[in-house]
Amino acid sequence: MADEVNLGGRPCKFQDIDELQELIDRYFMTRLEAGLPFTITGLAIALDTTRETLMDIENENWGYDKRFSDAVKKAKLRCQAYAEDQMYLSKNPAGPIFGLKNFGWRDKVEADINLSGDGLQIILGAKPPESD
Repeated sequence: MADEVNLGGRPCKFQDIDELQELIDRYFMTRLEAGLPFTITGLAIALDTTRETLMDIENENWGYDKRFSDAVKKAKLRCQAYAEDQMYLSKNPAGPIFGLKNFGWRDKVEADINLSGDGLQIILGAKPPESD
């Protein structure tokens, strides 16, 4: 990132990958010690930035390279793993399930519907067997 030409505008929020990683590690350690959940919003606050900036870093926008992107992706993955654990451990997993949907998870049923001379066949969650 240091070799790139500045095209104007505000400089990148994070200039040093080691500094970013230290802040990320501090966030998780602090939350773990306090018994608090890992969240993307909490991570953004700890880094004194926004969720949108984290997405920009993850997508290698605004001069951020793969090292920065990978650090943010791994941090977000830790938050996702926490939510996934809570889904299985919680007596009411609605909150963690909602949170996982923000990571692109979906709860859907796929159905194949076939209409032929033999009538209507509906198969949920799987493809129909191949016919000979």
